Amino acid sequence: MLHSYRQITNAMHNAGPPRPYFDVTQLRARAQGRHLKTLIRQLRADADSNEPLPGLPYRLYRTYQHTGDRHEYESRYFRRRRLLNSAAVVAMIAPEPQAVERLSDILWEICDEYTWALPAHVRFDTTLGDRPDRCIDLFAAETAHALAEIVTVLSDRLEPAVRGRVETAVRSRVLVPFLDDPRSRWWETGTNNWAAVCGSAIGMAGLALETDPMRLSALVARVERTLESFLSGFGDDGGCYEGNEYWIYGYGYYVYFAEALRERTGLDLLPGTEAIASFPAAIDFGNGNCASFSDGSDRTVMPTGLMSLLHKRLRVALPQLPRVSEFGDDHCYRWAHLSRTLLWSTEDIVNKPVENGSAWLPDLAWAIERRVDDDTVIAFAAKGGHNDEEHNQLDLGSFILSVGGQQLLCDLGAGLYDADYFGPKRYDALHTSAAGHSVPSIGGAEQQPGRQYSADVTRYERGGSSTHLSLDLSRAYDHAAGFARSFAWDGAATRLTMTDSFADAGLSLTERFISKIEPQVLNGHVVWRGEFGEVELAHADVWRREVEPIVTQDHHGRTETVYRLNLHARTAPSHEFEFRVTLPRALSAGPTLRVRPQRF
Repeated sequence: MLHSYRQITNAMHNAGPPRPYFDVTQLRARAQGRHLKTLIRQLRADADSNEPLPGLPYRLYRTYQHTGDRHEYESRYFRRRRLLNSAAVVAMIAPEPQAVERLSDILWEICDEYTWALPAHVRFDTTLGDRPDRCIDLFAAETAHALAEIVTVLSDRLEPAVRGRVETAVRSRVLVPFLDDPRSRWWETGTNNWAAVCGSAIGMAGLALETDPMRLSALVARVERTLESFLSGFGDDGGCYEGNEYWIYGYGYYVYFAEALRERTGLDLLPGTEAIASFPAAIDFGNGNCASFSDGSDRTVMPTGLMSLLHKRLRVALPQLPRVSEFGDDHCYRWAHLSRTLLWSTEDIVNKPVENGSAWLPDLAWAIERRVDDDTVIAFAAKGGHNDEEHNQLDLGSFILSVGGQQLLCDLGAGLYDADYFGPKRYDALHTSAAGHSVPSIGGAEQQPGRQYSADVTRYERGGSSTHLSLDLSRAYDHAAGFARSFAWDGAATRLTMTDSFADAGLSLTERFISKIEPQVLNGHVVWRGEFGEVELAHADVWRREVEPIVTQDHHGRTETVYRLNLHARTAPSHEFEFRVTLPRALSAGPTLRVRPQRF
């Protein structure tokens, strides 16, 4: 446990009665800041629209169970949280009574929701009985925190019936089921973002509402045990297997609770987490872009409140932040992100220049190189690991080449979340499959899921502007013993040499390279031409080339086309591929390999 039970109980008895984490005077003063002008304008416009809360009818609630679709219900659910957040902030910073009246109506309607959990998550709770309203998933916990904090901050301006109903709902749906049921929910011993988000959100709701110091002590102790489990999922390198967006989610909520607990009691959970706090800077590609391995995203707007707090408290390096967070950056509209952005954001961390840099995260087996050339960031990243990671994809040995933040050889990141994506058919999706990554098919064999399918790092070496990473990938495939892949990155020449070696010669081999840019064949070389630069691939003439345009859906359900370059040949002792990155220059148009798009 991070603190002993005696430490917690002593701190709670000395802390006094519940009080809001912040007050309206503080928020109003912050809202006057020039750097928050855009965000405040967006919040006012959303609140002034008087958009009614969308309904959550049973026909949409049951959609997930019958079709596996999550979008219809969840899009309405998150619109309701959006309207809650904008109404709450405007009610806090504006004196007009109609602002509080609108917020009161929204609070009342959210208390009417059948459950605060998402239909896709109700199945995870084994302690439900016939009470899905008591299911504590990520979003039920987040809702409890949001409502508890909002009514506490606005206590004197809300009518007793509204405040009373909200407090009763938070207690009966989340605080009491969590504290009074001795059975542990699965996420309480988890090591991923669920442990941090659920535990921290419940902890903040308890700090806002719980009046009994003994009950609050018991609640905080149980939350800290959950957070201890969350921290155990990180290695010494502080890397997050789940990717940058899940780092924001999990560790972000950890920080939010840590600061609320410190403000109330003086107990401090942040020291010792500096390596975790440094992760976004390690994988930064500049201007809000980053490595997108696992179910990550190649572009992530970091919550500037969170990053400002970490820079102030832990003095860690930060990724380049192009601007202060805006209202639509978080499509789930989490109160914790928004409120802390308003309370903590500082201008001094925004738009700092990007510098050359490198990172080696040995526990994740991620290597990242970043070079700045004429204000354009050229980045290379590659990964090893194993195929039973959190938000796992079949991507051992895959790599990224990025120019100006645009991935020319890419990792697609997260696909569309539905029932299949988190079920037995997970690896049928393009984004998660080996066929959706720049990794080969060997003798018809593909990478498979499971801890036993892994990459062994045989060499990592960095000197000057050069980096060498070698992976033994024999255990990544069935019947592919003796397969190894090495990367030699020459930062000065912005050139990557990738060599695949095979102990068994003569097997059928398809080397795959994934991009959202259609490759062109120019004088026997393959070129991916992006907005800010290009990558040219040179290889031996033994390969038969094929380009597959694949129509798929991204994480948000938007249609996009992905281009897979397949190079067909036979295994040999070694095959070498040279990728040269150059900044924009005139190129004569060349023939393009085309086939009819397939759908994935």
